[in-house]
Amino acid sequence: MDATRIIAIRHGETAWNVDTRIQGHLDIPLNDMGRWQARRVGAALAGEALSAIYASDLGRAHQTAQAVADRAGLPVVADVGLRERAFGTFEGKTFAEIEADWPDQALRWRKRDPAFEPAGGESLLRFRERIVGTLNRLAARHPGGQIVLVGHGGVMDVLYRAATGQELQAPRTWALGNAAINRLLWTPETLTLVGWADTAHLDGAALDEISA
Repeated sequence: MDATRIIAIRHGETAWNVDTRIQGHLDIPLNDMGRWQARRVGAALAGEALSAIYASDLGRAHQTAQAVADRAGLPVVADVGLRERAFGTFEGKTFAEIEADWPDQALRWRKRDPAFEPAGGESLLRFRERIVGTLNRLAARHPGGQIVLVGHGGVMDVLYRAATGQELQAPRTWALGNAAINRLLWTPETLTLVGWADTAHLDGAALDEISA
């Protein structure tokens, strides 16, 4: 099977990104900066040959994908498999509130315990299984083509780790900026990193995902 080229993009900025508030599956829209970032990434990819554009069904990702779709003349295909990690009771809380309210759970979260699940949420193990499975399913539809996947900070983190062989517990040393352009190459056997965290189109205006 021919390789599928992947352009993976984290959604543009939201007010909750600025507040360091956990979004998870809550549907938070882009803020003014996020909408600007979405337009910029759409313009940056305007000359790319694209086979399809897939996005998380959450509004912040779908809005970002729509800016790419408007330039490409393609529809945005929503896929729940590209959603952010479910954080259950952590959702809506700031990092500081989580540390104060659930110090023991916060420690397991900070240490990236792969089996830890916030009440009502997903473990890193289940989250990775979902994201890698979604990637394989979508990429397999377009051998020899190029697709856009618009998701979330945690989604980008899983893709980077899958492409580079990083363990779930490994400390993160790579950027996960809003509306950054990340490129990978997929085959049924391998996922390869081609380029990561390109923010030239944003002039550096992209927050990093601290918690991913």
